Amino acid sequence: MSVLHALQTRAAPFVALRHDLHRHPELGLKEFRTSELLAQQLQSWGYTVTRGLATTGLVAQLQRGKGGKRLGLRADMDALPIHEVNVFEHRSVHEGVMHACGHDGHTAMLMAAAQYIAQEVEFSGTLNLIFQPAEEHPGGAKIMIEEGLFERFPCDAIFAAHNMPGIPAGQLVFIEGPAMASSDDVTITLTGVGGHGAMPHRSQDPIVAAAAIVMTLQTIVSRNVDPQHTAVITVGSLVAGKANNVIPASARLELSVRSLDRDVRDLLQARITALVTAQAQSLGVQAHIDYKRDYPVLVNTTEETELARQVGTELLGAERITRQGRPLTGSEDFAVMLEHCPGSYFMIGNGAGESTGEGTGDSAAAHACMVHNPGYDFNDDILPVGAAFWALLTQRYLKD
Repeated sequence: MSVLHALQTRAAPFVALRHDLHRHPELGLKEFRTSELLAQQLQSWGYTVTRGLATTGLVAQLQRGKGGKRLGLRADMDALPIHEVNVFEHRSVHEGVMHACGHDGHTAMLMAAAQYIAQEVEFSGTLNLIFQPAEEHPGGAKIMIEEGLFERFPCDAIFAAHNMPGIPAGQLVFIEGPAMASSDDVTITLTGVGGHGAMPHRSQDPIVAAAAIVMTLQTIVSRNVDPQHTAVITVGSLVAGKANNVIPASARLELSVRSLDRDVRDLLQARITALVTAQAQSLGVQAHIDYKRDYPVLVNTTEETELARQVGTELLGAERITRQGRPLTGSEDFAVMLEHCPGSYFMIGNGAGESTGEGTGDSAAAHACMVHNPGYDFNDDILPVGAAFWALLTQRYLKD
């Protein structure tokens, strides 16, 4: 019996686990119920479980044979502050919180693999299963590392996966090199002089300055960044004033800044800082810039990505593998783990149908719905695919 067929026959209890997790979502660093549930099952399968990293994170370790290689497999556990509109039975019971990114599915996939590996897979070495909290916010990977993750559980290679709507269910997409963008958050506070809207000459208008800055920021990507490189500057919020006849004393802009190259990331910060400062000065207002560097560029290492491709091809055949997909401008805190350990992060297709995101109860529509949408749902059909990949990867990496 193939690994995939074996995991398909074992899938039912893990689909049930996935539905339970979806029904009871928990936000980052608050995944107490989830962590407790996982720990009990993992211990019953013979894993040594360490809890408390990043509050709710846990590591399940299994050692066999005399092999010295150490493999890490990571799944994220947290939900999002989104009100679910789906009407199926396993919809969230917590108002304003839902698994809108499929972390319930990622967790269930790794749990299915954990049971199968413990009971059926022969290997020699150390397997570390890392169940990480707070991928969405504030970034549980960094916290786990700061609390000694890789000192206590060294890994020679580490892997993770994410479901991806818009890709046929079960299709595996690998990306060697930069695969996901860095993410920086910028808050710009402009301080002018408030006054009556009928007498603007007696004020220093921060709204005019904010509008000018929004437009001028667009020139950074078009005129300062090499056209062959990827960069995104999005002004997602502009807050100023409450009345049409009042010029406010201040305005606030919030930016999301993304890039797929470390040097481009530095360039964006330098140009945003210089441009905002100069533009504000030219319009007679003061600018305060709070520039927060968040997740780094996620870079998949060559050797580990090639191993993942080989495992995927062995498992599913070349026709269900994309050997080199296009990098994504979304961000992922697994990038922090890859700064400390070689490894690879890949995508599993969640479904490529049509979706309105309205939560109609149509499972195909929910699977095709983009993540972070209130009508999204993880595709249970891909659960055994991901679990089988983890089992086969463990077997190949930790071979005698």
